[in-house]
Amino acid sequence: MGRILNNRITIAIDGPAGSGKSTVAKLVADALGILYLDTGAMYRAITLKALRAGIVLTQEEALTNLAAQTVLEFKQTDDGGYHLFMDGEDVSEQIRSDQVTKKVSVVAAVAGVRAVLVKQQQIIGHLGGVVMDGRDIGTVVLPQADLKIFLIASLEERAQRRWLELQAKGAAVTKHEIQEDLKQRDAFDSGRPVAPMRPAADSVTIDSSRLSIQEVVARILSLV
Repeated sequence: MGRILNNRITIAIDGPAGSGKSTVAKLVADALGILYLDTGAMYRAITLKALRAGIVLTQEEALTNLAAQTVLEFKQTDDGGYHLFMDGEDVSEQIRSDQVTKKVSVVAAVAGVRAVLVKQQQIIGHLGGVVMDGRDIGTVVLPQADLKIFLIASLEERAQRRWLELQAKGAAVTKHEIQEDLKQRDAFDSGRPVAPMRPAADSVTIDSSRLSIQEVVARILSLV
């Protein structure tokens, strides 16, 4: 698409769980000197708050009201990273818990919750100078993004990556359990009636199964 010389570019990176979206998106943003917005973290925060409040996740009105009343902020840390603050509390670690991971797809499928969060994401996106990753960035949140990437990887490779990540955290889980969980999340995310996960018509699909993170980043930067 030719080199864009200003820093107002918008890049959408979509794909299934475990494909490396967040890691790649952050590195691309760092390389370009622009903002990285982890939209998945926003849905995780609402899920965490709902679980804390004891809200039944089938209560769509309650979840929507909760999302509308929640203040979410990304703040840059001294090391250059971004932490997510929910109502003033840093929840960057808590939103990555196994409990939240297993329930976030349910919350993310609620139309009212999506409407609240997508509006916030679009306000940021329309300012430009941002890389966003998620499931529906290129199709719903930023359909006019300058560059759209659909990042995939085999189920086996994604399960292996997630297993290594959880092993490093001391979690007792098998690769088979992770693979089954990813399979269910894929089916749920791609089959949900509201903003299903799918590549945009003008997106570039990259299969990261046999690529290093650095190779994926380099391939995306070559398209900018």
